[in-house]
Amino acid sequence: MKATAIGDLCFTHMLGFLRCGMTEIDAAAEIDRTLFSLGAEGLAFPTICTSGVRTNLPHGEPTGKIIEEGDFVMLDFGAVVGGICGDMTRTVVMGKADDLQRKVYGVVLEAQLAAIAACKPGTRCADVDRAARSVIEKAGFGEVFCHGTGHGVGTEVHEPPALNRESGETLEENMAITIEPGIYIPDKFGVRIEDLAIVTKFGIMNVVKSAKELIVLKNGE
Repeated sequence: MKATAIGDLCFTHMLGFLRCGMTEIDAAAEIDRTLFSLGAEGLAFPTICTSGVRTNLPHGEPTGKIIEEGDFVMLDFGAVVGGICGDMTRTVVMGKADDLQRKVYGVVLEAQLAAIAACKPGTRCADVDRAARSVIEKAGFGEVFCHGTGHGVGTEVHEPPALNRESGETLEENMAITIEPGIYIPDKFGVRIEDLAIVTKFGIMNVVKSAKELIVLKNGE
């Protein structure tokens, strides 16, 4: 999917662009500029860039908040190419990460990988959500995972199926879905990791290639 490839290239660019002292609006504008420069025909949705405590807003709009050392920065964006939407989220930390940040990030990554492993044709979408949610609940953060694990993507960025606790849908071969568990701690921060993947008869083919391990941007001064 070309839209997803553009997203990966944009994220790589942003790793070199993000600096402490810039605003969320600055960073979001650079994401948009980069997506279009790489061939995007449009944006799948308004770009999300939040930092610090504002990362606990799952769909927070970028503001004039200054990005500071020690902040998580959440980037959620997608290009439209050939009428097809991309969608990915990465959360990085500026300068240094504390123990709680590292713990929560590790739990979200474990949950995301568990959901990916559960995806195959014939699997109930609610069971994919359960795979992610059980990891987060076991770690004690169940009450602050406040949305579903994913959704379908196509010509619209949100399409069936819904991967959540209430879903009665089942995964089918060739479905394009997101896998995006998150933890959002009030008054502290949030973490989300989102990939877009294709359901195949062998399981899942992840079309987002960007690294998922915690990235600490040392150039954040």
